[in-house]
Amino acid sequence: MTDPATPEELFAFLDRLGIAHATVTHVPVHTVAESRDLKAGMPGGHSKNLFLKDKDGRLFLVVAEAEARIDLKRLHGPLGARGRLSFGSPELLYERLGVRPGSVTPFGLLNDRDGTVTVILDAGLMARDPVNVHPLHNGATTAVAPGDLIRFLEATGHEPRVMALPEPAKEETEPAVG
Repeated sequence: MTDPATPEELFAFLDRLGIAHATVTHVPVHTVAESRDLKAGMPGGHSKNLFLKDKDGRLFLVVAEAEARIDLKRLHGPLGARGRLSFGSPELLYERLGVRPGSVTPFGLLNDRDGTVTVILDAGLMARDPVNVHPLHNGATTAVAPGDLIRFLEATGHEPRVMALPEPAKEETEPAVG
């Protein structure tokens, strides 16, 4: 991979596409839990991003609502993945998306010039406006309209799939009555 895109290059790309964006700088956050207080003052949907691979080495970026509960054991079926999914290594993440763990973002697909990563957008997140994601690092959050996120992905050669993600089975809390 050539040098990964910088946030400035990302913003210039968004500007060329005519995509409105607003960025808030903050202390670096690495997890959804760390970012809860920061997000409280930012409207819209906030994302968590899962960089996954299947048994055949196919790569997936799942962009979900930050608080979504996702059944990773069943996710491979709806994605069309072969076998159970596992998380991609930090090295593979940097090679494909040009970001480090804690900074995973759909904007990283600007660096996936070969189009090897399949993008899945959570329908719940895409129903929110704006959608908030990291701008290639975890020390800021950038807001864009959901339709503009899709336009960005298409402009990078990635046709995103918007879908409801499987949730873990509800644990039975009351004894069965029969």
